Amino acid sequence: MLDRTLHPNSQTLLSAWQRMSIAASDVPAGPTTKDHPDLIERLFVIQQEGDDQWLFRTAGVQLQSCLGRELADHDFLGVWTGHDRDMLSSLLKIISREKLPGIVRARGESLTGERVDIEMTLAPLAKPPHIETGARILGLYQALGGETFLRGRPVWRHRLTAIYPPDARTKEPRLKLVASND
Repeated sequence: MLDRTLHPNSQTLLSAWQRMSIAASDVPAGPTTKDHPDLIERLFVIQQEGDDQWLFRTAGVQLQSCLGRELADHDFLGVWTGHDRDMLSSLLKIISREKLPGIVRARGESLTGERVDIEMTLAPLAKPPHIETGARILGLYQALGGETFLRGRPVWRHRLTAIYPPDARTKEPRLKLVASND
C-alpha cells in the first residue's frame, strides 16, 4: 500500500494496528503516538449498524472541530454524497470482511468554497468475543497541508479523490529445500 506517500500520522496508525493485530515479535518497532502527539485528536471509531449505516462511536477533538459538530451516534456515511457514499460503504464492508486496512483520499469543502485535501486511514478492530456488535473500524482523519486552508470554517462536504482498498492477496507458497548428507 503506498507506504512512502502516506502522511506520517497514517503510517503511525498502520504500524500501531499491525502491532495490535500480530504478535509484537513479528513486527519491527515503528513510530508511536509520542512521535505524533496530535494523532489522538484525529482518531475515530465507527461501528456498523444495519447494512449501510456506520455510526461514530468516538471521535477526537480535532476531527469534531474540523467537521464543526459533535459526531457521536451520527452516520459516518452522512458526510459523503451520491456515488462517493456508495463507494465508501463498499470499502468499509471490504475492510471488515478482509480484516485489513484501507486508505481514502478526499477533498473536504466548506460552505464558502474553501478546500483541503484529506487522507483517511481505516483499519478494522477485533470484535470483543462476549459482545454482539456490528463491525468496528478505527479511523484517522488527517488534513494534508493543514486545516488553515479552511480559514476556520468546518468541512461541509467530502468528495473522493482516491480509494486504496485492502491488499487481500495471499502470500505465495514458498518451497524450502532441506538437504541431508546422512
